[in-house]
Formats: sequence, C-alpha cells, structure tokens
Amino acid sequence: MPLLRTDSMQDIDFTLRRQFGKKSFRPQQREIINATLEGKDVFVQAATSFGKSLCFQLPAVIDHGITIVISPLLSLMMDQVKALRNSNIDARTLNSNTPFAERDHIMKDLGTGHPLTRLLYVTPELCSGPYFRERLELVYRQKELARIAVDEAHCISEWGHDFRKDFKRLSWFRERFPDVPIMCLTATANEQVRNDILTTLGINGPNLKAFTMSAFRPNLHLEVRFTSDQTDDRYDDFVSWLKGVYERRGKPDRKPELDEMGERVENVSGIIYTTSRDECESLAASLRSHDIAARPFHAKLANQDKERTLQKWIRNEVGYDIIVATTAFGMGIDKDDVRFVVHWRLPKSFEGYYQEAGRAGRDGKASYCFLYYSREDRDRVCGMIVKDNTSGDRRDKGGEANKRARMESHEALVRYCEDTGGCRHAAITKYFGEKEVPKCDFACDWHKDREGLKRRWREGLASEEWVCTQREEGAFEDYYYSE
Repeated sequence: MPLLRTDSMQDIDFTLRRQFGKKSFRPQQREIINATLEGKDVFVQAATSFGKSLCFQLPAVIDHGITIVISPLLSLMMDQVKALRNSNIDARTLNSNTPFAERDHIMKDLGTGHPLTRLLYVTPELCSGPYFRERLELVYRQKELARIAVDEAHCISEWGHDFRKDFKRLSWFRERFPDVPIMCLTATANEQVRNDILTTLGINGPNLKAFTMSAFRPNLHLEVRFTSDQTDDRYDDFVSWLKGVYERRGKPDRKPELDEMGERVENVSGIIYTTSRDECESLAASLRSHDIAARPFHAKLANQDKERTLQKWIRNEVGYDIIVATTAFGMGIDKDDVRFVVHWRLPKSFEGYYQEAGRAGRDGKASYCFLYYSREDRDRVCGMIVKDNTSGDRRDKGGEANKRARMESHEALVRYCEDTGGCRHAAITKYFGEKEVPKCDFACDWHKDREGLKRRWREGLASEEWVCTQREEGAFEDYYYSE
C-alpha cells in the first residue's frame, strides 16, 4: 500500500490555517479528512456550499505521494489549481488545453516514479490513455500514489443527470491499484446513483466510510415565480424586488449599520442564470441601464475578461454586484456572501437547479433563490432533451437508462415548480432520498403564503390548452442552452 504519512496527523488545524488561510473546519470536514488520512475509501455527498475540495486538498499537502483528482470541468480544475499554487502548493492540471511544455513537465515528473507534484487534476478522458496509465503504474510501484479523488462522481452513473461514458472506465483504478484509497464526491445523488458510484469504483467494501449530508439548507428562501410568454414579466418583477431590497438597506435604521461594516447599499451580491449567451449579454446590459451593476459571464468571453469580472465580483467592487451567467459559471467558486440566485429560465434538471441555487448563502446568512417558471419553458426544455436524446451530443450521454434519467429529472423539477401543496425544502430532501422532513422556518413560498402561492399559480401561468396549441404549431422548437 502507498505510504501515508501517519505521523501526519500533524496538526491539521495548523495546515488549514497555514496553507489554506481558513480559521476552522465546517461541520464534518474534519471527520472526512481524518478518514482520508487513515487510508479509508471515502464517499462524500454534500451541498454545493460544503467545501468538498478541501477534503482531498488538505490530506494531499500532508501525505506522502501524489493525489490524482479526476474532474470533468476544465474551468473548475484550472481555478482550483491556480488557488492552490497561490497557496504554495504544487498542483497542476493535465487536460486538452494544457500547453505542451507543461504537459511535458508533468509527464517527466510522473516518469521519475517520485513526482514532486502534490495534486494532479486530470479529465476522465485522459485517464483512459495508455501513456498516462503507464506513468501512473510506475508511480504506484514506487509507493508514491497516495489516493484517487473523483469529483462530480454522479457522472459515473447512467442513472445520473450528467452521465459521462469515460467516468465508467474509472473502475480501472481499483482493478490496477487495489490498495490505493479512492475518494468520490458529489452534491447530487439519490440512492440509486450512490449505489452505482460505489459499485463502479469498487469501494463498496468494509474499508468504505460514507458521509452523506442533508440537502436541507435552512438559510435559503426558496420561491417559484410563475410567468408566461404573454406576460413576460420577469424583468420588471426582478428589478422591482431588487430595488425594494436597496430601498430597505438605505433606510435610516439600516444604513448606519452598513456604513460601519464598510458595505454599500447596492452591494447585494447575486447570480442570475440564463440559458443562452445572447440573453446573458442583453439582460446584463438592460440591468446596467437601470443602474444595477450586472456583468455577463459565459464561455465565449475572453479569458482575461472573465478573470477580471470574477475577481471584481468576489471582492464586491463597485460595478460588479451581479453576475448574469450561463450554467458554465459557479463551480468551485469560493464566495460566501452571495445573497441571491435567480434562475431566469427553467434548468434542464432537478440536480442542476439544486446545485446552482446552493451557491447562495454559503456564509449561513439568509439568502434568496427564485426560479421563474413558465409552461412554455417547460415544453422548450422537454423538446430539447428529447432532441438531445435522439441525436446524442459531444459528451456522449449514454444509453436508454440515462435518457430516462434525464427526462425523469426534468419532470421532477416541473412537478416541484407546479406544486402548491407543500414545502419546497421538503420536496428537495425527498427527491434526494431523505426520510426526515426538514423544519422549514417560513423559508419557502408555501410556508410563507400558501393561499397567495395558489393564487399566483392560477393567475401567472399560461393555460395548458394554449401551451398545447403553441407546441403543435412548432413555437417551442430551436431552443438551446449555451455555456
């Protein structure tokens, strides 16, 4: 078995402060890190706000050997590597965008059998390559392979909403390195997906320690706001809400408190998720025309523009209070004071909605999550999923099981939106297989105003008959998502 530095239970609190600049662990992080340092296989399911990456990054600093981190998200890998290197931790990433010189350095480092790199982030596709596998086997023979960490582990399962075929091939790690600990992490997995992950990775034995945290986020106020193509009132509704927040923050009984904290009245940090780059740009521009400091963020922007926007938003600088983004935004971003997340359009999956909404309120303070729901968007997204399932796409989504899973996830989100008879938080925890009903302290639209919710549902949505007619006339075709 690779040598773990068990003299290492050197003060992990000291490592936390020195290398990561954090004062204390969040609940359960210490237990997960200790299990990792003990050489256990570890499964972690925790909300977006939990700080899952620390659970493999900190042990990698302490342990002898290299930690291989497998992730499907290039932007997330690059962000985490940059942050680690800024903390004087030798972390690198190997992917399709890695420059030749850096790729050559990494391969030579692995080829020594005693790599100096502490964390190496790689894509699942790269893990299938024979050259990389040969290098890793050499490292293993020298007892320098500390652990394998699989991020976004729900991608392993065909029953998950974001299945990738290359993730299935990660079973190779347990077959070739049976005594190397494996850690897998996800924010979104029901019982079926969890079992699939553990079986595929071969970690469902006695050496496994599983940490499954509740999906309940009591500080998030969850609300579905009903709309339609005819009313098209998202913009006016949102601007009215935000201006109301500004007005309350500017009142005499509140502003002195903000002044004392050095906080601007308009510094209400938020994210608005849209489905296309065009809408992202136009919405940000419209908000700025109403003196709301919004900036677009999507895959087609120049890297330096994205980096500047992100850093200014994280630092709460003037002119950068709100990010209007496509779904490419938000993974792994360390910003605790996001006060609201708005979904301008219906997301494709329940898991995607939950993960994105969970980027609000990571500091534990009250935050708001609005989802603008229309039946027209419902049918647009449904049509897009059907088309995607028939034609396939660049991520090779898999077989019939995954097609059903994707549609079922979308249908579950639609039921969540249409439901006016129960707590939003309870619906989320039930979806992820939890038995206990969470105690929602008026933190959703149903608990806050049940009759008002039913009235808004009756008055705000287009009728099924009208939507059906529009669908038959082809009004919802050519709908797409872009990053």
